[in-house]
Amino acid sequence: MNDRRLPHPLVALIPIVVLIGLLATAIALFGSDSLSGGSQIALVLGMAVCVVISTAFYHVPWKAFEEQMTKTMGGIFITLLILLSVGMLSGSWMISGVVPTLIYYGVQILSPKFFLLSACLICALVSLLSGSSWTTIATIGVALLGIGQALGISEAWTAGAIISGAYFGDKMSPLSDTTILASSSTRVDIFKHIRYMVYTTVPTISIALLIFFIAGFGNSATEALHVEEYTHGLSSTFNISLWTLLVPLITGILIAKKVPSCIVLFVSSIMAGIMALILQPHILREIAADPSLSNVAAQCKGLAITFYGATAVDTGSSALNDLVSTGGMAGMLNTIWLIICAMCFGASMLASGMLESITRVIIKWVRTRVSLVASTVSTGIFLNVATGDQFISIVLTADMYRNVYEKEGYEARLLSRTCEDAATVTSVLIPWNTCGMTQATVLGVPTLTYLPYCFFNYLSPLMSIFIAAIGWKIKRHKPNEESAVSNAPVKE
Repeated sequence: MNDRRLPHPLVALIPIVVLIGLLATAIALFGSDSLSGGSQIALVLGMAVCVVISTAFYHVPWKAFEEQMTKTMGGIFITLLILLSVGMLSGSWMISGVVPTLIYYGVQILSPKFFLLSACLICALVSLLSGSSWTTIATIGVALLGIGQALGISEAWTAGAIISGAYFGDKMSPLSDTTILASSSTRVDIFKHIRYMVYTTVPTISIALLIFFIAGFGNSATEALHVEEYTHGLSSTFNISLWTLLVPLITGILIAKKVPSCIVLFVSSIMAGIMALILQPHILREIAADPSLSNVAAQCKGLAITFYGATAVDTGSSALNDLVSTGGMAGMLNTIWLIICAMCFGASMLASGMLESITRVIIKWVRTRVSLVASTVSTGIFLNVATGDQFISIVLTADMYRNVYEKEGYEARLLSRTCEDAATVTSVLIPWNTCGMTQATVLGVPTLTYLPYCFFNYLSPLMSIFIAAIGWKIKRHKPNEESAVSNAPVKE
């Protein structure tokens, strides 16, 4: 796309301003139910504004929007499949007794004072080994949220600790798709990329862990009433058995064998389903709620509902009932619907040239090493907001700045690290981003509720800028004048 067809940056901001205004209105009107349709309408209307401006004043053909949407949708197909698998897994892990067993023993082992610290460390380790924040949060994260509720700890704090740990592991794991994408997009060896991230990521997670450690001492020394209520309710409803822990154990082995996430989630769900048939047949019959069926048929029907639909189990405790209720694959449909709408908006901004127009303005402000890193961080976060997807944000940020870093003599690994410090970890803080929508749905905690407690996620971009300011481990060789794409000299 040539410069003549690029909209003015102020014009390019119109769809984004409209979108933010509409989303704020949807949240004000519908609250937590805004994900059930209000936010989707806001995204579609934002896309419509972008298309109308582009076609009416800049003569961008509708075909360009169709092609970009087709390309974008093709790139998120696996994401949608993973979401359906996560819905299937969350239902089966709960009804089979896997999560109830983890909660039952977890509330008796973990201390309230060290729970937030422990939750962050556990999720960090699991995510580091699995390479997936999504899988970590959907499995051990859900169990930890239940343990936190039983210990009387705020779900917002618990979700913040879970997400902080999960995204640390995701960012630092060589198995992570975002880590692979950031390194490959900037043409940096993946292990070189990971080693360089240590200088910003380890200080950031250390600060987050310190905050969770200090915050833990604000919790009551004991929460005997909650613990007793949860353990009694779980043991009287579910067949609590250590055999259920075979499911997460085998799941961990599959992850260690580097089996693809979709396959791991599906196999884990099937294993949990078999465990439910063996250990929780009474619950499956309750879910089926069809006395005309034989026991075996009712159990099979209950299991099918567990996989695809909403389930509710009466434990005798209203708080515990909310915890063990699940949505199955159907529970992920609002999220999938929202992701599709978000991708359409992002595709329209790309096809129209509005994103390029805005980012060119940002690049023009680059004058020093700090401003270079800060503008890269700002672009990554902005693209997370505008496109609604961290993968698009990583790729576009890398493409926009690759030649700038090369021209000014900075190593490509500085760009790859900055992309992860900005795009990867902040995606979960944006309500309409794929990550923000997914984790809010899986944990049952709204994005804006857990956002203030995701210390690792919003400290990471700030740490990236701070490290650039002091110049720690940042090397610069002679600028490459032949690859110039910016007329502004970058100064130390």
